[in-house]
Amino acid sequence: MTLASQITSAAVSPLNLPLFMPFGISGGAHATADNVLFRVTLADGTVGYGEGAPLPPYNGETQQDALTALATAPELLAGRDARDWHGLAAEFRASGGHKSGSAQAALEMALLDAVAQQQGRSLTTLFGGATTELETDMTVTTGTAADARVAAEDIRRRGIRWIKVKVGGAHDTAHDLARIDAIREVAPEAPLILDANAGLDRGRAGELVRGLKGRGVTPALLEQWLPKADLDGMRALHLESGWLVAADESVSTAADVAKIATAGAAQVVNIKLMKAGIVAALDVVRAARQYGLELMIGGNVESILAMTTAACFAAGHGGFRFADLDTPLFLAENPFTGGYRLTGGTISVAHLHAGHGVRPA
Repeated sequence: MTLASQITSAAVSPLNLPLFMPFGISGGAHATADNVLFRVTLADGTVGYGEGAPLPPYNGETQQDALTALATAPELLAGRDARDWHGLAAEFRASGGHKSGSAQAALEMALLDAVAQQQGRSLTTLFGGATTELETDMTVTTGTAADARVAAEDIRRRGIRWIKVKVGGAHDTAHDLARIDAIREVAPEAPLILDANAGLDRGRAGELVRGLKGRGVTPALLEQWLPKADLDGMRALHLESGWLVAADESVSTAADVAKIATAGAAQVVNIKLMKAGIVAALDVVRAARQYGLELMIGGNVESILAMTTAACFAAGHGGFRFADLDTPLFLAENPFTGGYRLTGGTISVAHLHAGHGVRPA
């Protein structure tokens, strides 16, 4: 007898999404979101969708890496029961999925979407149903002080309270301080998250701390200023500044959380589904709570599909202090319908009732 949850087919395709302008971080700028779309079809006709969003300037992973990893997935999944999504995810990881975190995320996302639809449950409920709202920041990407001012003005017009600022990279400390000055002139009360994507060394990090203190600026969070292996430096940065430090590139697995906590390197962990997939992210949440670390939800340059899944993940678990789920606002095209609703900086997933609710337009 054929089960309704039996997987009859799966397919992967490129998902190329133009941006209004390049999305710049310390490692470089990304002019197009070169993502992947993965879908699974079940015996009763249910279709689940997942998105992989590799970001070369972030961790070197490319669209081709994700496409290559997912090329083996249709054969692996054919005839299997989607309800065993956890076991299927483990098999995919063991067969090579571990080489592409975004591919792992896309496969797991599609399976979960299909299973939740069949069960008549939203992903928020599947992840625990703790709450249905989050407050997101919006990012000021790398660029000039004038660019930062324009971006901050746009963020304020949108009614978004939190501002995330990309710092570090090729420019010097004075450049970043000038950009922060421009943002504060426009939005003096906005809480600031300063994200270097591992693009500062200890010397420049110290300069930036001193420059900020000299201006009376107290950031809400310092996100991964130093190289991911420099845990001693991260701990020293927290002690020197007195400010919260978040680990992003330093944490992909529960084992990484243990290292961070043991070293006293960070007080916050940024969870991104694209790092190693949803199963790994679930493990990171459990580990972070075990060690008393606070939670942040983030992402790469993702469409409303993956961002909604991340919002469901964080809202469903509850207790996420920081949220950075703004990248759909940077996309010049949206090939989907549905997804989270954004009012000012408030993301709501309360209206979702089956899966993540995102479908191709």
